[in-house]
Amino acid sequence: MEQDSEITREAIFEIIENQIRGNDPPITKETYDRLRKDGHAHEETMQLIGCALSVEIFETIENSEPFDELRYTNNLKALPELPWEE
Repeated sequence: MEQDSEITREAIFEIIENQIRGNDPPITKETYDRLRKDGHAHEETMQLIGCALSVEIFETIENSEPFDELRYTNNLKALPELPWEE
């Protein structure tokens, strides 16, 4: 089970890195830069962004919903507050 969690974490981080590198969507890099500027370490920043991304992955898989860029954007803008802490 722990190995599955590590594989999932690595996959989520890879998606985030691709979004940052490709600047698509731009809000991902903006959020990364903002959180780093606010003093969050790289690992913590990636975990926070990963939480916002995980919401979208969950909704896509569990509820057969398409990726909701507006919800993703809003969740990124709210970080470091987590989406489920509203």
